[in-house]
Amino acid sequence: MKSIFLTTVSVASVISGAALAQSEPQTTAPSEAATVADIVVTAQKRSERLQDVPVSISVLNTETLEAQGVSNVMALNNLAPGLRVSSGDAAASPKIYIRGVGLSDFNPNASSGVGIYVDGVYIGSPLAQMSGFYDLAQVEVLRGPQGTLYGRNTNGGAINITTNRPSFDWSGGGRAEYASEDAVNLQGGVGGPIVDDVLAFRLAGQYVSSDGNTYDRVSGKDLNAVEYYGGRFSLLYTPSADVSILASVNHFENHGDATTPQHRALFPAAAEVTGADGQCLPSAYSSGLCTDLLGYADTDGDVRAGDYGPEAGKDKVRLNGASVQLDWTLGGVDLVAISAYQNAKRNAFENTDSSPLRMIEINYRSESESFSQELRLQSNDPGADLKWVLGAYFMDETIKDNSTQDVLRDLRPLFMSPDNPLGLSPENTVGVFGYPYTQKTKSYALFGQADYQLTDRLVGTLGLRWSSDDRDFDYRSEIEYGLATILTYQNSKSFSAWSGRLGLRYELSPDANIYATYNRGFKSGGFFGGLATSVEQLQPYDNEQLDAYEIGYKGQFWDRRARLDTSLFYYAYKDQQVFAQALRNGLTVLVLDNAGDSTVYGAEVEGSVSPIDNLDISAGLSLLHAEYDDFISEGEDYSGNRLPQSPKATLNASVTYTWPLGSRGDVVANLNTTYSSKVYFDNSNKERLSQDAVWNTGAQISWRSGSSGLEAGIFARNIFDEDWIVNISPIDSLGVDLVTYNRPRSVGVFLRYSY
Repeated sequence: MKSIFLTTVSVASVISGAALAQSEPQTTAPSEAATVADIVVTAQKRSERLQDVPVSISVLNTETLEAQGVSNVMALNNLAPGLRVSSGDAAASPKIYIRGVGLSDFNPNASSGVGIYVDGVYIGSPLAQMSGFYDLAQVEVLRGPQGTLYGRNTNGGAINITTNRPSFDWSGGGRAEYASEDAVNLQGGVGGPIVDDVLAFRLAGQYVSSDGNTYDRVSGKDLNAVEYYGGRFSLLYTPSADVSILASVNHFENHGDATTPQHRALFPAAAEVTGADGQCLPSAYSSGLCTDLLGYADTDGDVRAGDYGPEAGKDKVRLNGASVQLDWTLGGVDLVAISAYQNAKRNAFENTDSSPLRMIEINYRSESESFSQELRLQSNDPGADLKWVLGAYFMDETIKDNSTQDVLRDLRPLFMSPDNPLGLSPENTVGVFGYPYTQKTKSYALFGQADYQLTDRLVGTLGLRWSSDDRDFDYRSEIEYGLATILTYQNSKSFSAWSGRLGLRYELSPDANIYATYNRGFKSGGFFGGLATSVEQLQPYDNEQLDAYEIGYKGQFWDRRARLDTSLFYYAYKDQQVFAQALRNGLTVLVLDNAGDSTVYGAEVEGSVSPIDNLDISAGLSLLHAEYDDFISEGEDYSGNRLPQSPKATLNASVTYTWPLGSRGDVVANLNTTYSSKVYFDNSNKERLSQDAVWNTGAQISWRSGSSGLEAGIFARNIFDEDWIVNISPIDSLGVDLVTYNRPRSVGVFLRYSY
């Protein structure tokens, strides 16, 4: 902790010292164009300056999102300090971590430790969290437990997405991209008044597609193609100056390929390639002396090619949603009511083992349906000594899953007989194994937060939330589509907890604050939603709890040319919910259980500066220590191991320079990069289940008209065409790791228009 603190202080001192040294000789104030603009956020359910909010927040505006090619939540990876996003799936179940806190479970009834909110609506289902980003105002990444105002399942933090609202002035815009692999990204929005000052609309949409980047040597086709589209229609109704009603409907569909990872065989065929753990040495993976259970090996070492077979799976996802938000000013208070409905369906078929043999194939079939209602009563006087929020929340969610795993189909002929024409052998894990279940959840919460001006410069914060999830779980494990039942399980349980916030913020100056906070977050317990072969796997796991302590500084200086935010944090992480491997009846399965305790601490620095006119520089740095204190699973002691998806250091930086051309417009150049140190994908911290440090660099240059709102340019993403691993799914019992890589370099052109 000491070394992290000293590093943070050193970085902060260099940034602020350099800025102050440059500011001393100035005799006149800098031009308005050189100042860092105020950023307004809604992290505390009201509009406030970023510098005045005692929460670690990163804000990504539209230009940043477009320059770095962010079209869904996956592309947010490393764009904010401590933020990690990955997935082994093409269109669902992102694995989101902030400061090492998250969850790797990809089952549809799992809940991430990071909450996603779109226009105030909680997107709880992992089936719905990878819908497209388009026509956005900004994205706020809130780090640390949000245990009061956001509450449910936000131990790691929250991603708060705000779309462009309808307005009574005509406005619109769009962006069209064409890039490598015939990649197309079209998005835009338009809106304006229907009845002046009474009714306005906005219509927005997105279409994204690209050819595959992984060559199948069996079929001659390219796999991992992308195709998805979505649309949103919003109406704003303001019958009086005190009332506004915002109604929105949205639709999203994904029709792209299921993710086809690389096949990495693990079973050694010779003593010289056998490691100490009995598996193949990494140096021999492509030697042909390492095979999977059925004897297949991919030997070319090409991460963009493989032998996959004639059938390319699809990951089909369809989402529908609607919401209504009422804002009603009642004298000195505002009433806010948000009602929302969401429905998500997924039907994904994948050649799971990524080989030409039929070793394991999975068909994910899931549906999630939810209704939520939030009511808030909050003060609306920005100059009052006391600012407060009181609220209640309710959600009714039903999840149905009917997924199947077809295991070792190529071995069926060995077991065929007149009495067994299908060749089933459950004792040898040969058959189609299904696990249909229904989970119903009713969530309730009451919450309140007050900020009180203790002195002219000191503000105290107190927040408290009570949450409860009532879950009913009905599960069945079966063989060959109901031909035989392995087990049935029904249970009901309530999971409740208190969470909250306590903090102090001291104003050093109108442009600088320091703060100290304590936050308690919790993530609800529940039931495992994957393939189970014993009742023990389905026993409910408990709530996890996180106590977070944080101190920080936020300031603008050098005549507002620069902004600097720093924070130090310490987490006591108890009963952590952990997704881990286990061997059941000869097959590697995944289980979800509570680990012991973990300790997480670290430091973050984030800032921006405009040292000269037309030059903007921004950067963020995270230093993180995240380890299990006490965790034994399946007889393996993981105590002292790093938490998955928790690199020791991450960095993001962006430089933008604008060349004014007078009446001919401007030329705008952007260079951006991100860095992540080594990442482990598994609790075991095995070297084969990790990714070494990696840089990802992009650039964009464009011409921007000064008056017409037109912009055209070229871009490159992953300029140096680096290959790195974004996910690994190990199946030790079948002798294979399924390794998912990033997309390769993309070079393209774009046209943008706004008015």
